[in-house]
Amino acid sequence: MRLLVVEDYEPVREALTQGLREAGFAVDVAADGDAGLWYATSNDYDVIVLDLMLPGVDGLTLLKRLRKAGGKSHVLILTAKDTTQDRVTGLDLGADDYLVKPFAFKELLARVRALVRRRYTTKDPLVIVGDLEIDTTTRTVRRCNRRIDLTPKEYVLLHYLAMRHGELVTRGEIWEHAYEFNSDAESNVVDVTIGHIRRKLDGPGLAKLIHTRRGHGYVLGGEP
Repeated sequence: MRLLVVEDYEPVREALTQGLREAGFAVDVAADGDAGLWYATSNDYDVIVLDLMLPGVDGLTLLKRLRKAGGKSHVLILTAKDTTQDRVTGLDLGADDYLVKPFAFKELLARVRALVRRRYTTKDPLVIVGDLEIDTTTRTVRRCNRRIDLTPKEYVLLHYLAMRHGELVTRGEIWEHAYEFNSDAESNVVDVTIGHIRRKLDGPGLAKLIHTRRGHGYVLGGEP
């Protein structure tokens, strides 16, 4: 899943980026409101982690402009402002959640996971597709009760396909949700990663889970 972090304080920004990437997310980063607004309105993010006190465009103005432009990304406001009116204002402008600084990264990560589930209209942290089980809390994958060890990028790509199981997912959509903005979109890394996942998921006597629609993309589950 692809996230945007908009935070001007470098230590917090770097800690968030590192932690979220280690958790398997693709993360784009902006250090001010102007860059954050450009990223937010130019890309479709699963979640935007947004500070309010930003140089340039402030966080609430960024949020307001994002919603006015039709942006559907879920937004988690991250701020030192903790009054009831601050929270009400942010939520009324279109924020989906609110976390006050200082915060525990574990809680932020849980809130991000919850917003990802909400975006894909599910509340259950366990995603089940046939005999495949993905625990989005522990990031563990099992098939026929056999644990499958995946790299962080393999996990996030499989998780995205699972959230849209039964649907055709194009390579472009996979790229938008599983890779950072500055990645090389012209490479065949998506196809290579899918190949690695297939080899780990499939086995003797097991039906193939990921089907290729040549020239279009992939479908997880269902008929090829």
